[in-house]
Amino acid sequence: MTDDLAASRKTKVLVSFAIVYLVWGSTYVVTKIGVDRLPPFSFAAVRFLIGGALLWFVARLLARSRSLPRRPVIPKQEWRGLLIVGFFAVFVSNGAAVWGLQYIPSNLAALLNVTSSFWIPILGMFGARAQPISGRVAIGLITGFAGTVLVAWPGGETAAAALAWPTLIVLVGCFGWSLGTFYIRNSGTSLDLMTFTALQMLCGGAMLIVPALIAGELTQWSWDIGGLAALAYMTIVSSCIAYTAYAWLSVNVTPAQLSTYAFVNPAIALLLGWWILEEGLGPLQIAGTIVILGGTVLINWPRRSASAESRVSSAEPEAPPGA
Repeated sequence: MTDDLAASRKTKVLVSFAIVYLVWGSTYVVTKIGVDRLPPFSFAAVRFLIGGALLWFVARLLARSRSLPRRPVIPKQEWRGLLIVGFFAVFVSNGAAVWGLQYIPSNLAALLNVTSSFWIPILGMFGARAQPISGRVAIGLITGFAGTVLVAWPGGETAAAALAWPTLIVLVGCFGWSLGTFYIRNSGTSLDLMTFTALQMLCGGAMLIVPALIAGELTQWSWDIGGLAALAYMTIVSSCIAYTAYAWLSVNVTPAQLSTYAFVNPAIALLLGWWILEEGLGPLQIAGTIVILGGTVLINWPRRSASAESRVSSAEPEAPPGA
């Protein structure tokens, strides 16, 4: 029975990583398309408000099938955590991303996102579920970063953009995402995974309305087909499916393993940017992709320490974020 549970957990981990890698690797290009056609903060706000509402609806259907309360009472202390995660992981992170992607290419945004892979393990060394960084993991992180530099090595125009304010704003967003991930991993909550994710998305989406109003985006909204298609993809596939997979991984794998998405996603983003946006693909990018995969293998290579394995496997699959 124990072997069956271990195999089931391993399968869930692999599937969740595949979803996060593939879906979030495509979001750079899709978001770039979306913010080129729709107001950025409104794009993000609608994405998370609708996505959060959809997840809430699904969570209530699942609760009904399990004979649980269809309308759970949310304790006051839960709202504090929801607002904190909604602020850092949705408002700061995605607000910065959509604004920055108006001015920088998607492959540069993918490169900047790799900074999360440093902050997540570093922050993961602290808190209730502290996880130290081993020498092998450190080498894997450095290798992955080096590969990402090769993947999105700046050219002339990109180099100029890298010195601009949009780049700094996107970097701030990456740190905000890492803080949100850290809080999810270490905070306690009585809510189930899907309910917690839905509510934090609703909180963050509501916050994004503020900069949308300040920027006067209500008068700039359009019904562009391409923009709406990008919005639908980001709402359903990225916000609902991939975000839930990431939240599950945040309490079921180590911080270093979780951070590998920041290595793999830029490689996928580069390929899609080359294919869809014609952003270019050269020998350095191909070499970088190979190096990224090498770093990912180092970080995810199974450890023989029974105590380390028990720390990772002790979280229940249905545990809410941060439990």
